[in-house]
Amino acid sequence: MKKGLILACLAASVSMAAVPVMAESIKGRVGVTGKIGFMLPANSDYGNNKIDTDAGFIGGGGFIYGIDNHFAAELDVTRTEFGSNLPDGTNTGDFGVTNISLGGQYRFVSENTKLVPYLGAGLDILLCDYDPSANFSTRTHDVDTTVGIHVTGGVDYFLMKQLALTAEAKALAAPDTDISNADGKKGNFDPSGVSGTFGVRFFFN
Repeated sequence: MKKGLILACLAASVSMAAVPVMAESIKGRVGVTGKIGFMLPANSDYGNNKIDTDAGFIGGGGFIYGIDNHFAAELDVTRTEFGSNLPDGTNTGDFGVTNISLGGQYRFVSENTKLVPYLGAGLDILLCDYDPSANFSTRTHDVDTTVGIHVTGGVDYFLMKQLALTAEAKALAAPDTDISNADGKKGNFDPSGVSGTFGVRFFFN
């Protein structure tokens, strides 16, 4: 089910961003972005148990800079939190991921429309944590930091030169990282997933 939703989100965003329409340029301009949405995270494991994850909330923001008429650089920091459970329904606790994302965009721009589709890719630094439920474990657990890569597809709609609404789909791929407590490694956490966000960009110049 999750794989189907991931593929559907990516197909929709890529097809939207691949339209050969061109719009408002941000060349030489600096902007800030705020966004909220949802994430469909990958499943993980703990010992011999598979951990199923729930859809989670994602929110955050960052900066964008227009390098030229088509290329832009961006820095985003987002926070995602989601619940988890065993296949029998036992609550296993909550995971969280703080994502420091460095990337670039190719933007389809001209002076003829306010709509700006784009494609992007980049590197992600993933700060992960785990808070197990009391009925699953009473021990404090740590999750190792890891890195991943992402691809994005989205669209900006300019209400005016300095203000745009934005919508984006993002697929994140990262290797499993260790879940451990004082006794050592207990499982593997997979921070991969796909997210959909909506937000606002404001440009200072």
